[in-house]
Amino acid sequence: MRPYVNGGQARSWPPQTEEVLRRAGWRPGRSVPTGTWESVLRERGSFVAHAAARRFLSEFGGLVTYGWPADSITTSSAIQFDPLRAQWQDEWFARVGREAGALLYPVGTADEGASSLGITADGALHLVRGQRVEQLAPTPDRSLARLEEVQGARSALWTPGVTTPMDPFWRRLHAVETDPDAGTRWSEETDRVLRAGGWFPGRSVPTDTWEDILLQTGEFEMHDAARRFLSEFGAVGAPYREPWDSMPWMEFSLDPLLAFWDAEIIDDLAEQAGVDLYPIGMRDRGNQYLAMAENGSVFVGMDSVWLLAPTPDEALQRLTSRIRPIPA
Repeated sequence: MRPYVNGGQARSWPPQTEEVLRRAGWRPGRSVPTGTWESVLRERGSFVAHAAARRFLSEFGGLVTYGWPADSITTSSAIQFDPLRAQWQDEWFARVGREAGALLYPVGTADEGASSLGITADGALHLVRGQRVEQLAPTPDRSLARLEEVQGARSALWTPGVTTPMDPFWRRLHAVETDPDAGTRWSEETDRVLRAGGWFPGRSVPTDTWEDILLQTGEFEMHDAARRFLSEFGAVGAPYREPWDSMPWMEFSLDPLLAFWDAEIIDDLAEQAGVDLYPIGMRDRGNQYLAMAENGSVFVGMDSVWLLAPTPDEALQRLTSRIRPIPA
C-alpha cells in the first residue's frame, strides 16, 4: 500500500479510510487524554496500557462509525473505539493474547459489538471473536484500512446467530455485598445495583478523557457538579438483557460519550429545561438522555425533557428502581 499524504504527513491508508475516519470525528493532530479509560480498566481487571495503546487511543479513542464505509448508517457493521467495552474481560483478553502470541490491550469493538479490537505493544491491531483472533495488519494505519475492508460485509470471524454471553453484571449482582449503612444514602437495592455496575465507596476516577472529547466534538464545558458525579459514577450502569421482560430495571449507562454527536439535542433539552445541561449518559437502550444541571439536578429526555430528580443520589435511586416486581 502506498502512503497517502495529507497535510504533509504520510499515512499508510487510502483516501477512503481517511474519509471514513473524518466522518467519525477524527482530524489530523487529534489528541485526547487516555487517563479515564486506563483508570476504569485498572478497576475492572488487570489491564495495563502500553505505549502503543495510549498512542492509538489518544488519536482515535471515542470515535464511532455507524457502518464502514461511512456513507450510510445502514451498512452492516459499526466500529467503536471505546476500550471500556472490554471491562471485566481481562482473563479472556489474556487468553486470546496468548493465542495471538502477544499482550493485547482493548481499544474497541467491531461487527456491531460482536467482535473486540485489541492492540499489541508493537502497534498491530487484532480482531477478536470468542477464542478466535486475527491480526488485521502490522501497523495501526494499515490495520484501519484493513478494518474498513473486512467490515464492509462483516469480518470473517462473524458468525450469525451466535448467542452473546451473559453480561458479567448479572453474575456480580448476586455476589456483591451491600453496605449495612446503605439506607442512609439510598436503598439497599440501589447499593447492590451500583456495586454490580462498577461503583464502590470512595471511588474517584479522572474525568479528563470524557471532558476533553466532548469539549472538542460538542463544545460541552463540564461543570463542577457533573465532574464530581462522573468521577464517582462515570462508566457505571445496568445493561440490557433478553428477554426484555426479565429486566428488573430500565437499562442505563452513565457514559457522557453517548452524546458524542448530539450537542444539538442536549442544547434543545437544556433550553426546554431552562438550565444549562451536561450529558452524563443514557437509559432505555439509548432512547433517553441523562443530563445534569449545575445544581446537581438530573433531567431526562429526547424530544422533550423532564426532571428525573433534584439531587444526584435521588436520581440514582430512581434509575435503579424496579419497573417489574420481584418474582414470587
